[in-house]
Amino acid sequence: MSSGQPSRSRLAITALVRLVAAFVILLGFFLLSAGTVAYWEAWAYMTVLFVPMTLVLVYLFWKDPGLLERRMRTREREAEQGLVVKLGSLCYLLIFLLPGFDRRFGWSEVPVVAVVVADILFLLGYGLFVLVLRENSYASRVVEVEEGQRVITTGPYAIVRHPMYVAVIVIFVATPVALGSWWAVLPALPLIALLVARIRNEEKVLLRELEGYSEYSQVTKYRLIPGAW
Repeated sequence: MSSGQPSRSRLAITALVRLVAAFVILLGFFLLSAGTVAYWEAWAYMTVLFVPMTLVLVYLFWKDPGLLERRMRTREREAEQGLVVKLGSLCYLLIFLLPGFDRRFGWSEVPVVAVVVADILFLLGYGLFVLVLRENSYASRVVEVEEGQRVITTGPYAIVRHPMYVAVIVIFVATPVALGSWWAVLPALPLIALLVARIRNEEKVLLRELEGYSEYSQVTKYRLIPGAW
């Protein structure tokens, strides 16, 4: 790590604290809104989320602590990105809260097979997320270009320019169904529009600051959906 990055011990503590905090907060959202611990969809979701997440954190800590540090960043440098993050946070909050209330008040009934399929789709989306991390060690959580960063053209980046956001869409559209709610899909849909806005601004930054990105965009023409956009 560079001198501007935290030590490995501090990075480990930060990652562990955030992991535990995320687990406690999400579980609290699910069980308190549902009003019961007998919410099997939530327990299954916590498993498919936190088991691979923990494994990825451990792997990054040992193999690529620089990337782990980048994934810990939260402060956006672009004002437009800050607005997107705030609006996205509202969508995430509703996605995680509504299923519990749906469970409590019986607003919708999701078949077990649909929940299982949604969990599988979630894992596939998370698998794509991991592939992106493996290909791109500069895949920061925030929009930025660092010194020495290069354009990645291999793996999923050979298909679309922003595969990370494809993974995010799959994960968060599958999440409400995995938690047993059709109604909670509604706040997940605006995330797609927000990601489009994020990509448009991010592309301006990459074209301006990342050498070779203009040429890459001519070769890999689609940003998010092959054949469409």
